[in-house]
Amino acid sequence: MMKSFMLSIVTLTSFLGMIRTVSSFRHPSPSSSSLAAFGSRCVSISSLSIRNMNDASVLSNQQRKRSQMKMSSVSNGVAKTELASRLDGLDKPTVWHEFSPLAVKHQSINLGQGFPDWNPPQFAIDAMIDAVTPTKQRNANQYARSAAHLPLAQVLAEEYSAKWNRSIDPMTEVATAVGCTNALYCALQGLIDDGDEVILLEPAFDIYIAQVKMAGGIPKFIPLRTPQNDNDNNSDVKYNANDMFTLDFDELEHSISSPQTKVLLLNTPHNPTGKMFNMEEMKKIADIVQRNTHVTVISDEVYEHIVFDKEKSPHISIASLPGMYEHTLTLNSSGKTFSCTGWKVGWAVGPPHLTRAVTSVQQWVNFSAPTPNQDAIAMCLKKAWEPYEGHDSYYAYLASEYKRKRDILIQTLNIAGITPIVPDGGFFIMGDTSSITFPEKYREEVTDAMPTNPMPRDWAMSRWMTKEVGVTAIPPSAFYDTENIDLAQNLLRFAYCKGDDTILEAQRRFQFYFEQE
Repeated sequence: MMKSFMLSIVTLTSFLGMIRTVSSFRHPSPSSSSLAAFGSRCVSISSLSIRNMNDASVLSNQQRKRSQMKMSSVSNGVAKTELASRLDGLDKPTVWHEFSPLAVKHQSINLGQGFPDWNPPQFAIDAMIDAVTPTKQRNANQYARSAAHLPLAQVLAEEYSAKWNRSIDPMTEVATAVGCTNALYCALQGLIDDGDEVILLEPAFDIYIAQVKMAGGIPKFIPLRTPQNDNDNNSDVKYNANDMFTLDFDELEHSISSPQTKVLLLNTPHNPTGKMFNMEEMKKIADIVQRNTHVTVISDEVYEHIVFDKEKSPHISIASLPGMYEHTLTLNSSGKTFSCTGWKVGWAVGPPHLTRAVTSVQQWVNFSAPTPNQDAIAMCLKKAWEPYEGHDSYYAYLASEYKRKRDILIQTLNIAGITPIVPDGGFFIMGDTSSITFPEKYREEVTDAMPTNPMPRDWAMSRWMTKEVGVTAIPPSAFYDTENIDLAQNLLRFAYCKGDDTILEAQRRFQFYFEQE
């Protein structure tokens, strides 16, 4: 042991000598204090190896106890550090880690993940080029203002002022972020204290649950219930997402009245169901919130422009309802709208006391969203209102294209005997798979990502469909708390934000498999 100790000292001395030599080339006269500071860090590294040799004379009992708390194991002299407790359960593989590689392995048509498989419109590409081209004098190649790149904030303020019939201040009521996901992260970090409760409407996008926990909050789940789940003999069910997935307002009020509840996270058009909350539902939610003013609504509206019947089923922002602006932080992004999910430009609009939650966190994390991306989106938002491809605007074209793709996927699901629960917005369809049987052996499989053991029916069915049919969907049990996973057992989520060839190939595979049965 003494030889090992002396070897460590000799190695350390040689290493410091080498650092002095290298430093002399970079700095004419390195200060003794800087070398001493570096030496102290090296001594810390050396002391770690000494600790691994169990030399009790080097570290005090208090130091050893602190080290033992942070070190889960030591193998071959390398200490493995435990993650922070707030990440408990969040480091395990997710549904995306399981099904994307599984689809690749089995050459399955992946209708799971929700991102377009085509490029942005040409005017968006041109806008990005202009944003970084010096001769265009956009001045967008350096840091943006932390709260928001002002050209984008001004465009957003104009749009939301017109939509909500109120004046929005671009300096204090608009915050931008690295996508809607980052805007939500900052908002929750800024609004939630340890132990605060956040209401999530299930099925809830899995990122919501993780971000609430990372902020120290406690997710509080209220399921959107379907007539099928409550009464399997109900033959009068309308297979429309707006009618199928309903919120129990008594249950919402009971949960929201708790003083520990600080946030209601709302999503419309809703992922993964495609439900769009109508005016009657929104008014009921608004009434409940205004009776419980300790609660803030965070409204995720990233699918706002992908709406198929603006007359019968329009998109409604809860912030636009009387008395709700002061209680609501509205989130949105450009990725879904302009088919540029990799650009990651999102924003939050609301009263200054709520947007400050986003800006106060962001300035200490990533400081600002990339300036060229923000600048390009500022130009895109203006261009999108102009006529496009025979439509009154790019937004009208976007909704028309997605409705057409939705209808192709509806036909595709019907071929497989999957009953589509038709959405009026977004780009996902939930399908009722209760009429389909598959080998029980798939329920007996065990994977790292599955939410419960035994494997939920929807999870097993998606694995079977990927392997044997050649089409991949996402099992919605990934979006439920374990207590409510049974609500997902007969459902699968399919994405139609895919090229026609992709959806039609899925249709061909369904025909080949199910018509031979």
